[in-house]
Amino acid sequence: MTHTTRTPPMTPITTVKVRTPRSSWAARVAARTGGGAVRVFLVLVALFWLMPSVGLLLSSLRSPAQIAESGWWEVFTRPAQLTFDNYAQLLSNGKVMGSLATTAAITVPSTVLVVVIGSLAGYAFAWLDFPGRDGWFMVVVGLLVVPVQVALIPVAKLFGAVGLFETTAGVVLFHTAFGLPFAVFLLRNFFAEIPRELLEAARLDGAGELRLFTRVVLPLGGPAIASLGIFQFLWVWNDMLIALIFADSGHPPITVALQQEVRQFGNNIDVLAPGAFVSMVVPLIVFFAFQRQFVSGVMAGAVK
Repeated sequence: MTHTTRTPPMTPITTVKVRTPRSSWAARVAARTGGGAVRVFLVLVALFWLMPSVGLLLSSLRSPAQIAESGWWEVFTRPAQLTFDNYAQLLSNGKVMGSLATTAAITVPSTVLVVVIGSLAGYAFAWLDFPGRDGWFMVVVGLLVVPVQVALIPVAKLFGAVGLFETTAGVVLFHTAFGLPFAVFLLRNFFAEIPRELLEAARLDGAGELRLFTRVVLPLGGPAIASLGIFQFLWVWNDMLIALIFADSGHPPITVALQQEVRQFGNNIDVLAPGAFVSMVVPLIVFFAFQRQFVSGVMAGAVK
């Protein structure tokens, strides 16, 4: 006698709908606008933004008569207008070249002092325990909102009393003092993200605080320090207000020297155009030289 086994009836398989998370409004806009048309638009915006710089460069390569006669765009149809006579005249202008040396004498020490003092203070606020650390750091943060104009008259009286008015050292001290709050704030936040285990391991190996700072913290903080150096260099090099008030009127920085050239002569475009372009191209060279470190420092801490 054979036994037959009955298979149970098959139950229908129900499909489960998986609901995909809905993207945000900003993500949808970014996805729809990430095509080639947007890239072309951004390229056009960049070219439009660079147009004044290109115009200044081409104007510096034309004679004053040609500049007064037509616009700089005529060099595309008449390239024979381009000449380096203006730059030769600029190099022979002792006042403008001396102003470039004065600007470098102000900018380099101001940048170095802010980077060195800001790095030491940022490390102290991040990893050293001392009385009132948080309170002092809040004071530093509060100094970020103090405008430069508030300190002009008091600092001018102070510099006049101690003999620093209209001196390069006085301008350097002013830029250093007003650059330190941002430097300490930036570097403290960056140094605080260094893993504590790494510092403790270095201390167990016998490293003191100074050696720990120079051998561990500074190499890891290179991007942030480079970003700070670029910011400070650009601020000081392009400054005109502080230089106009505190710098020596006989040996002014390049920004004040160009302003004086306009005020005194008004029509010496053969000196103003190349001088303005040289004054602009130096910060660009510094920026592009440290571009990778600058981007790394700005993006530091964005992804964990």
